[in-house]
Amino acid sequence: MSPESTVTTATIEVTDALHDAEWWRHAVIYQVYVRSFADADGDGTGDLAGVRSRLPYLRDLGVDALWFTPWYRSPLADGGYDVADYRTIDPAFGTLAEAEALIREALDLGIRTVVDVVPNHVSDQHPWFQAALAAGPGSAERSRFWFHPGRGRGGHQMPTGWVSSFAGPTWTRTTNPDGTPGEWYLHLFTPQQPDLNWDHPDVRAEHEDVLRFWFDRGVAGIRIDSAALLVKDPTLPEVPEAPGPGGHPHLDRDELHGIYRSWRRVAEEYDPPRVLVGEVWLADHRRFADYLRPDEMHTAFNFDFMARPWDAAALRESIETTLEAHRGVGAPATWVLSNHDVTRPVTRYGRADSSFDFATKGFGTPTDLELGRRRARAAALLTAALPGSLYLYQGDELGLPEVEDLPRDLLQDPMHFRSGGVDPGRDGCRVPLPWSGTRPPFGFSPTPDAEPWLPQPDRWATLTVEHQSADPGSMLRLYRSVLALRRDPELRGPLRWLDLGPCVLAFARGEHLLCVVNLGADPVDLPPHGEVLLVSAPLDPDGRLPHDAAVWLAPPPATPTSAPPDASTEAPSL
Repeated sequence: MSPESTVTTATIEVTDALHDAEWWRHAVIYQVYVRSFADADGDGTGDLAGVRSRLPYLRDLGVDALWFTPWYRSPLADGGYDVADYRTIDPAFGTLAEAEALIREALDLGIRTVVDVVPNHVSDQHPWFQAALAAGPGSAERSRFWFHPGRGRGGHQMPTGWVSSFAGPTWTRTTNPDGTPGEWYLHLFTPQQPDLNWDHPDVRAEHEDVLRFWFDRGVAGIRIDSAALLVKDPTLPEVPEAPGPGGHPHLDRDELHGIYRSWRRVAEEYDPPRVLVGEVWLADHRRFADYLRPDEMHTAFNFDFMARPWDAAALRESIETTLEAHRGVGAPATWVLSNHDVTRPVTRYGRADSSFDFATKGFGTPTDLELGRRRARAAALLTAALPGSLYLYQGDELGLPEVEDLPRDLLQDPMHFRSGGVDPGRDGCRVPLPWSGTRPPFGFSPTPDAEPWLPQPDRWATLTVEHQSADPGSMLRLYRSVLALRRDPELRGPLRWLDLGPCVLAFARGEHLLCVVNLGADPVDLPPHGEVLLVSAPLDPDGRLPHDAAVWLAPPPATPTSAPPDASTEAPSL
């Protein structure tokens, strides 16, 4: 795993303007799926040169940091989450020198970089796994993974009945050099992603070295993929019907916290300290918050909010439980509407069931895109007004819908294939971005005859960056406005709920912002206020907020203390 360039590993100095050690508490972080962001060389695949060319767009959008999904060398069996070499950029995306240049150029524009680390598993093409296959049973090389004899006569049964996160079995049998069946190895995802054994000191040392490798190159932090899956019960028991806290054999085990404490110590070797962001899918809010104690991760993704339906009571419950869990450990909440794994909000919010669950995805689900777009606009104002940091997946600022009519023979996501073709997979939210022009590739590639790795719909002509930049009512212009307003430190006060009815979410942020979201069918009166700062949809002729819309308001001006008692009416308390 040697570096592909001789560029110095000296730490890239962060500029004074970016020397805020707690930037992550209130940042807007934009997720870049490199393969689909921008293609500079015309081969139909996005690359680092394409991202570098679009950095001014990201600056003008108003983001504070970029999170890059894995850009390392990979066979792409799972979109890059099968890493073959952490110290080499995949040739389809560019070179290590280009990644270093991108980090520097983004910093020059006031934008930090967060990179993805995938500690649960590696690619089956990783040198460690290839060496393990060659070394055979009982070898030191195999002890870095979970190789195990099978059960039953001849070892023909899998060691456990654990079910993969991508459906199907979690064990694959090897073949001995003489052609006979060999041991089995564990993979919680695809067979091309063998799980690492985190009880092995080599695994721990290697990942700490990978952290330093990228921290030395100036990245502000790392996003930790599948952060609650690393540690396994070495006795390999079956999953209990109702596992107690820490009792699951491969999820949320207590031993994980020692790993992240050691990673936090690595992050704090740097000035400013680097940031750890966890992908932690847990229903138990208390167990979730344990990962955010002051000596572990800084933040973790809040998937509970993203999965809730467009319903005032459900969203309020999620907001309250999320803030309460984070308050107990002094960590900021994160708010996200989608990512590279999830049906885009414009599509999701236009369905009868507007919640999200991997288990319920299917082809042919009816969607009202006009309704979904209206709700997605309101959701943008809602999430941006909440305390904490905000994550934005590329293309959501354009209001891109899920592409649900991709040709079946072009689908690549393993979730689709391992479901037997029932699950449409995640390719529909990974279609390359439309930048300009009136027909594909919409400026994604520099030549008009280039074919992106996934086809863009012709109907995206009105969704390009070029088209939306000229339209004052577009989703892009809305996002630019809301992110610009959100930068005001005066809007970061504590949240205080207002009661405007069961179908309305309304709250104050300190003394300078009121946010009202109408999730009901009828218009609602606005609370006493001063200026209307921003709306997701026009108010009705009576100044009321229509259905599925949100507004940011300035509170009513305070009554001057020098005014005589009868000179004005005191504003009602909020």
